[in-house]
Amino acid sequence: MQTSRPGIEERTAQTPLKAVGLWGALSTNILNMVGIGPFLTIPLALASMGGPQAMLGWILGAALSICDGMVWAELGSAMPLEGGPYHYLLQGFGPHSWGRAFSFLFLWQSILLGPLSIASGAVGFADYTKFLIPSLHGGQLIAVAILVCLLNTVLVYRNIRSIARISIIVAAVVFASMIWIVFAGATHFHPALAFDFPPGAFRFSMGFLAGLGSATLIAAYDYGGYYNVCLIGAEVVRPKSTIPRSILWSIAIVAVLYLVMNLAIIGVVPWREAMQSKAIVADFMTTIYGSWAGRLVAVLILVASFGSVFAVLLGYSRIPYAAACEGRFFSIFARLHPRGGFPYVSVLTLGACSALACFISLGGLISALIVTQTLLQFMGQCVAVILLRRKRRETGECYSMPFFPLPALLALAGWTYIVVTSGARYILMAFGLMLAGVLVYLMRARARVEWPFGGAAA
Repeated sequence: MQTSRPGIEERTAQTPLKAVGLWGALSTNILNMVGIGPFLTIPLALASMGGPQAMLGWILGAALSICDGMVWAELGSAMPLEGGPYHYLLQGFGPHSWGRAFSFLFLWQSILLGPLSIASGAVGFADYTKFLIPSLHGGQLIAVAILVCLLNTVLVYRNIRSIARISIIVAAVVFASMIWIVFAGATHFHPALAFDFPPGAFRFSMGFLAGLGSATLIAAYDYGGYYNVCLIGAEVVRPKSTIPRSILWSIAIVAVLYLVMNLAIIGVVPWREAMQSKAIVADFMTTIYGSWAGRLVAVLILVASFGSVFAVLLGYSRIPYAAACEGRFFSIFARLHPRGGFPYVSVLTLGACSALACFISLGGLISALIVTQTLLQFMGQCVAVILLRRKRRETGECYSMPFFPLPALLALAGWTYIVVTSGARYILMAFGLMLAGVLVYLMRARARVEWPFGGAAA
């Protein structure tokens, strides 16, 4: 009689393979969080507030992530399913009424923004490559980004057991890189540089609030990814405990590393100089150890960026699969690989679309992604978790956020603040995308005689 390996749950013919344990879940979250973002966005955060007081944005971003992480942890523990947020919104707002519209809007934004999110990491990878090969330009950089997307598609095109091992290995490299950066900064730290605040740095005004909002938005982008495990919930071993632990631990680990790393860098490189840098961490290491260290850390950052693209593609590829299984998307996306047990059609489609998206400029992409996701998903989930808590009984098996519903309300307030201070252009873009999604949903619902044109409301 054949037996399964300890700690690994096998699958039936039409269910995904369960092979992601705590370390695999923690690794895929951290890989999604620590991509190219924190190594490129430090100058942007400094510029948003005009000095090292931008560290307030990182602190607020960490607080927001903790509160929002509790929302994800409770939802993921209660519903460990593929494409998690699709189910959270569907069940939270009612599977026979508003939940249909909210879950469709999540699917809508995921299909449109997923490839852009994946491509943003690939384009960032290409931009950082210029530090090592300054002669790269134009079409060559686009070709590098496309190659990153295609290589990651090949890596994700395999069973989840192999993916978990890859995630752990790359996450170890990323973690070691950040420890080196922190150590270098700690041993060469100059408090006078780190706390060189300009006059009126903390003067309360509308400009201060707008700048703080921009810095927090950047921090939210860099912290984002702690929820990646929720997108592959059906492939997680002991998900009711593994999912919340991996989310909250990944936030705690990365928050400490980010805060210390940022402080270490501005304690070595004057912030006015750092604001102009295109490869701030490489410049930082070059200042301390010389050009060899700058080149080496650039290579390590490229590994982190590559791993982030890998993790984002892995998570987003499960969303069309989940919707197709529910009959809400093209049925071909519900197909699983006959041997690997992974949604191969979804992987190939998103991989190809992300490669095409590499032709789009990276400028403004961070704000567009965060604001749109916030309006169409994050804020909705903060409400959904409150509605769902009223429906389910406490069994002690699933994670329940402490001081409920305060963390969800604080997260909702934080997301609202980010949206309001993001700028009219991105708000209009997000509302335009949402309106288009609503129109598509209504056209589809009318053709299928579904809510609100038919069917019983919850």
